[in-house]
Amino acid sequence: MGIYLDYAATTPIKPEVLTQMIDIYENHYGNPSSIHSIGRDARKFLDESRRTVATSLGAQPNEVIFTSGATESNNTAIKGIAYANQHRGRHLITTKIEHHSVLHVFEQLEKEGFEVTYLDVNKAGIIDLEQLKNAITDETILVSIMFVNNEVGTVQPMYDIDYILQDKNILLHVDAVQAIGHLPIDFHELNIDTMSITGHKFGGPKGIGALLVKTDTPIHYNQLGGEQEVKRRAGTENLPQIIGLAQAIKNVSSQIDENNLHLMTLKNQLLVSLQERSIPFELNGSMTETTGHIVNLYFPFIDVETMLTLLDLANIYVSSGSACTAGSTDPSHVITSMYDKNRAFHSVRFSFNEQTTETEVKQVVAEIHKIYHRFKKEEA
Repeated sequence: MGIYLDYAATTPIKPEVLTQMIDIYENHYGNPSSIHSIGRDARKFLDESRRTVATSLGAQPNEVIFTSGATESNNTAIKGIAYANQHRGRHLITTKIEHHSVLHVFEQLEKEGFEVTYLDVNKAGIIDLEQLKNAITDETILVSIMFVNNEVGTVQPMYDIDYILQDKNILLHVDAVQAIGHLPIDFHELNIDTMSITGHKFGGPKGIGALLVKTDTPIHYNQLGGEQEVKRRAGTENLPQIIGLAQAIKNVSSQIDENNLHLMTLKNQLLVSLQERSIPFELNGSMTETTGHIVNLYFPFIDVETMLTLLDLANIYVSSGSACTAGSTDPSHVITSMYDKNRAFHSVRFSFNEQTTETEVKQVVAEIHKIYHRFKKEEA
């Protein structure tokens, strides 16, 4: 099959997760909203899944809304908070390196008359806390900041951000998609108001996610119809997918320390092996304020499209950034914000999970070494 190092884009579904889902498809197919025994049987699994997700993230079960994924969750949270609180103000704050399911929502809100401040980041991909403080006005109602960046793995200082916002009547939305399974998260301890996750980033199925909404958070819900999700998201719940999400988050939450040690070992091995072979590169981001599963590297000797093509021909699968921008010729907005466009055109993202082996990393480095010497000869 080759070597897959694009786990930040998506992960294969875990066998135990698939087993649980098949059981639901075959044996517990009722509509959770039906009042007969088959419906009540389905409702039991739905409620248990909600408790599992809530427990794993330090939330209450009634604070978990199941969605189709992080894009829907981000859209619902940001637009819902903006519309519900615009009587208090119409100023919003986010960063320049958010996922497009966040940035495009803010761009739309700007067209509707909201004012948006986009925070800069340094070369480690971290916001300036002083800039955040200075950006806040009496009109500010929402701050939306990604916990772990999906392209460079940078971890934002969420406790410091929370401290700045406390007692200011400003709501905090967090895109936590890349944090699940890599960082311990306590929804209430962090004092987050809304938070997005998606199942396919940590061994769960695609097409299922969740939005956590703190009790009494003023937010509008736009998906109307039935009474599902306590009138917060109409539509029959996708029970097999929900079961898969719950099983996956339960698995990764119990293995964070073990997996992080393995991932940091792989990350260090990749960097050291490249250095040992004298391959020119630079790390995009931080070596300390980061997770172990994402490594973004600048290779000055080759453009990213050529590198990806040559690696793909060698059955090595990596990316230039977010899978949601596939097909775009634009450089990564994340790397551009941290450095410049030129660097973005020469940067590659490698992302691991617990299935990645040290042997695979060595094979990838060996292939990059071949590519480097090929281009070195051509330049000579």
